[in-house]
Amino acid sequence: MIRMIRNPAIVLIAANAGLDFVMFDMEHGAFNFETLSDASSLARSKGIECFVRVPELSKGNVSRALDCGVTGVMVPMIHNGEEAQKLADWAKYAPLGKRGFGGSGAHTAYLDASKNPEAYMAEENKKVLAIAQIELKEAIDNIEEIAKVPGIDVLLIGPADLSNSLGVSGQFNHPSMDAAIEKVAAAAQKYHKIFAFHAGKELIRKWSDRNLTFRMSMMDINLLTKGMTELTDLRN
Repeated sequence: MIRMIRNPAIVLIAANAGLDFVMFDMEHGAFNFETLSDASSLARSKGIECFVRVPELSKGNVSRALDCGVTGVMVPMIHNGEEAQKLADWAKYAPLGKRGFGGSGAHTAYLDASKNPEAYMAEENKKVLAIAQIELKEAIDNIEEIAKVPGIDVLLIGPADLSNSLGVSGQFNHPSMDAAIEKVAAAAQKYHKIFAFHAGKELIRKWSDRNLTFRMSMMDINLLTKGMTELTDLRN
């Protein structure tokens, strides 16, 4: 997850390192859409996926981010099926959703998609990921109605806020957390969605046997801190 580094070349570094994707954090980061568009264009040229977590659920956030060229949009703090439906509507083209058609731009690699719109929209609907972030008790209570929404591709656990919402802040292995996460994993399997996590390696490994195929760990801030801390060995 990229929260601090604004240089779009960060996606090239990630690609060179062998990562499958990066996710820009517009919920907690200071990025604007111009940065996102530059980064996503580089990502497309290098063959690495570029996703974004938008600040909140809105058509402007979801559809505009996709028109900037990202291939996945994550919305934080989804509460229920109604909100999940809005995300799907704004992330997917007809007939699956209601995303507005922009004929050319970063999302088309600046080619004119209007020459064969049906084929283009069908391909984008398969390629673009609509990611519902599951990090509230209410989302756990409503996970079935969220998971069954056509067009929602990924159910991603945010363990920090989920633990806060369940009243067990920071206790990621608490029985309440285990029960909640198991409900998400089961719903993902039942409705053929991608089960996902943003967490440290230990928590990811704990749930890897539940078909956890979308794994996001670390932020640019943590990686830089870790690297700089290692330099302190030179003092000795």
